[in-house]
Amino acid sequence: MLIRHLVEDGVLHLALLRDLDVSSRAAAALQIETLLLAHRPRLVRMQLPTTEPSPASLSALARARRMCEGLGIPLTVVGPAPVVGP
Repeated sequence: MLIRHLVEDGVLHLALLRDLDVSSRAAAALQIETLLLAHRPRLVRMQLPTTEPSPASLSALARARRMCEGLGIPLTVVGPAPVVGP
């Protein structure tokens, strides 16, 4: 699985589990599209796995943005979760 997701209060939370490469980009975009169509959220929040995403991750993000625009769903993008120390 390339994406973790959670639906909460009409918000679809997506997280790329790792930086994508060319061979995983299409699969991630398909997973995102499937989740959008299945849940029809009012908002999508997408978390990228790194502060410097690969071109393939940015391509999947761009495709997700186009899908969200086509469905009239706002998309918010956030960076990786901060690492919490001991």
